[in-house]
Amino acid sequence: MKARYKYRFYPTAQQQQPLAQLFGCVRVVWNDALAFCKQSKKLPGYNKLSAMLAQSKKTDEKKWLADVSSVPLQQALRHLDTAYKNFFKSLKGKRKGKKIGEPLFKKQTNSQSAEFTKAGFSITDGVGYLAKIGTIKPIWSRELPSEPSSVTVIKDAAHHYFLSLVVEVQPDTTIANNQSIGIDLGIKLLLS
Repeated sequence: MKARYKYRFYPTAQQQQPLAQLFGCVRVVWNDALAFCKQSKKLPGYNKLSAMLAQSKKTDEKKWLADVSSVPLQQALRHLDTAYKNFFKSLKGKRKGKKIGEPLFKKQTNSQSAEFTKAGFSITDGVGYLAKIGTIKPIWSRELPSEPSSVTVIKDAAHHYFLSLVVEVQPDTTIANNQSIGIDLGIKLLLS
């Protein structure tokens, strides 16, 4: 079973600028891909969107996308592809739960995030490393139960930075000592 562990960290003054640039690039990639999806008659899919990202990095107007790690940019495209698939499953009634709306454009407000997979981060001896950001020292409020598979860097509306790590955990199974069952009759039945 997967679980998220969230830790606060304080980036240095030199790291705040690359983090802001990373959040902006992730937002631009998402919005550009979403605009392309809305114009297309058929959902292009992750592979086509990824190829378009590689081409846009080569243009003069978007060459600054190469200044940040490509891992979060690719993850943004994967999340957009998943969001569209869930939206279409919801429309067809193949998805459980309430209906899901179409993906929306991201704005430069409130919280911002970027997800790194194993290719873009590492954690050794309590110190983390993010590609093209550098080393970060989270405040470890509890130990990780296993090696993280991905990390999301989050900046909230109050300008606090967090790492949200996805780890594999073993579910706790408890054996009931008492096999009795309680039934709630409710107040309506009790009064009548």
